[in-house]
Amino acid sequence: MSEWYPLTQPLTLPAFAESDRQPAEQERVVVVGGGNWGTTFAKVVADGGRDVTLVVRRPELAAEINEAHRNTLYLPGVNLPARIHATCDTRAAVADGSIIFLSVPAQSARENLEEFASALSPDAAIVSLMKGVERSTGKRMSEVIAEVAHLGGERVAAASGPNIALEIAREQPTAIVVASQSRELAVRVAQVARNGYLRSYVNEDVIGTEFGGVLKNLIAIAIGICDGVGFGENTKASIMTRGLAEITDFAVALGASRDTMMGLAGMGDLIATCMSPLSRNFTAGRLLGQGYSYQDVNSRMEQTAEGLRSVSSILQIANSRRVPMPIVQQIADVLQGKMHPSDLAPHLATEHDEQPQGETA
Repeated sequence: MSEWYPLTQPLTLPAFAESDRQPAEQERVVVVGGGNWGTTFAKVVADGGRDVTLVVRRPELAAEINEAHRNTLYLPGVNLPARIHATCDTRAAVADGSIIFLSVPAQSARENLEEFASALSPDAAIVSLMKGVERSTGKRMSEVIAEVAHLGGERVAAASGPNIALEIAREQPTAIVVASQSRELAVRVAQVARNGYLRSYVNEDVIGTEFGGVLKNLIAIAIGICDGVGFGENTKASIMTRGLAEITDFAVALGASRDTMMGLAGMGDLIATCMSPLSRNFTAGRLLGQGYSYQDVNSRMEQTAEGLRSVSSILQIANSRRVPMPIVQQIADVLQGKMHPSDLAPHLATEHDEQPQGETA
């Protein structure tokens, strides 16, 4: 099921008892992760009129946020609301939270969850802001959350969409989608994550929403490679279009709704990530296209490009489901040094010379 509706005002849900719901204005909101997206999301919630506890690692960053209302390393030039309170005490913060937004690198999600899961309050829900799969298991972030924190699907959600953090922090209008098996939880989260410049939609397709956020990173790497090599807009448009078809087929094979991949979490996020020079995955791809090695790219990137760490896991899943992914395969070949970046042209041929679905050559 794709996005149900935008939230422009608090909703009443007759299917749920009033006593079972936490009024939006009473939600105790915690964001774990003080990088650019975690800090931006805390700002989104605070600008919607709620107090937010932001958990960061470094005491000096907590002091800067609390005293100067800035996070100059990740959001230069952005003033943060006074409603944001930063702390380094993760367990104390989550113990008082009713909605916990988790915004850490995907590969450290399990470690972070193990650190605080036992401190969660009985009514707490966790929302993933992460866009990656766990390399060791191939699990989506909501699956890792449910496993480590021992939460049922009704207490887990994921938020995704066109999320270039600095643009949102600068209050440029955008929209996101919140997905959960529980419609009630999706609505609760969306009520919290909305303000004058960000609109939240809700759906029940957690698989599609999460895989949209993961897979678009891979296509953005391919587009970045093209940019680094010097290819023009025709090449980029061809790969972006075929990339959308490729990631849609993958997500649907894993249980996602095709409609979701045409929405904010799929096509919307794909366009933003492939087109923006602020995109970490686009930047990583551009460096690859300019001739830097995988190791060089990692050392030059100030922040994690989740797509680089998802390529092998996604290919393993695709191969197990017999889903052809020529674009992702060619990215892997570039990363492994088997293909020169200038030879990347997955839109010109698919595996076994099959025609792309819905199109003929």
